[in-house]
Amino acid sequence: MNKEEYTKRLESIIKQMLQPLKEIPFNLVLETMTGRKVISFDFAKPEHNNILELLKEAALKAGYEINKTGILRPRPNEVGNDIEPYVRSALNSLELNADIPAGPSGNKKATGYPDIIFWYKDHPYYLECKTYNIKNIATTQRSFYFSPSDEFKVIYDAPHFILSFEIYVAGESGNKHIYKCKHYKILSIETLSLDIKYEFNSDNKRMYSGKDGTVILAEGKIE
Repeated sequence: MNKEEYTKRLESIIKQMLQPLKEIPFNLVLETMTGRKVISFDFAKPEHNNILELLKEAALKAGYEINKTGILRPRPNEVGNDIEPYVRSALNSLELNADIPAGPSGNKKATGYPDIIFWYKDHPYYLECKTYNIKNIATTQRSFYFSPSDEFKVIYDAPHFILSFEIYVAGESGNKHIYKCKHYKILSIETLSLDIKYEFNSDNKRMYSGKDGTVILAEGKIE
């Protein structure tokens, strides 16, 4: 294969890579990544119905505590991180042993999917906390995502839920909004439709070295 043929073949491969994959079920992605199954929620199982009732109670408890003072944030997309401790506390008040999930090494990770693991009758359940604005609930704004990781926090076969709160601005405090919630949704996401879009990336070492494809054209000290 000569250089021109090689270049064309490489260009063709890269173009194929850049085509996003669409509508892949969550359970297939997760099982491929982790080897763990996503257990479907089943209304015919008493234990699953019990869990749903407990999640509803936890949603009301968490919402009540949030609304006592509200959450201070300049932007609504920052509120989701503040919701999680309220939800975890509410689950623990119901003796569900909620905690931050750990990866395969056993180290707990606050960041990344999912936010919470909780237990009922020695069975694990995963829960992601979200917020939404009723004005954009039907838009294509990205609201759920995760990335492969050596320390991905799903290490059990389990059902996967999302608990999401509708938030609104209840007032102002300085340069921040006071967010409260007025509604909740509990979702089972075993076959949630996902899209994948590849990206290319580099790092500081390569970018600033002047040796791995960049040319340092100039630099100097600023007094």
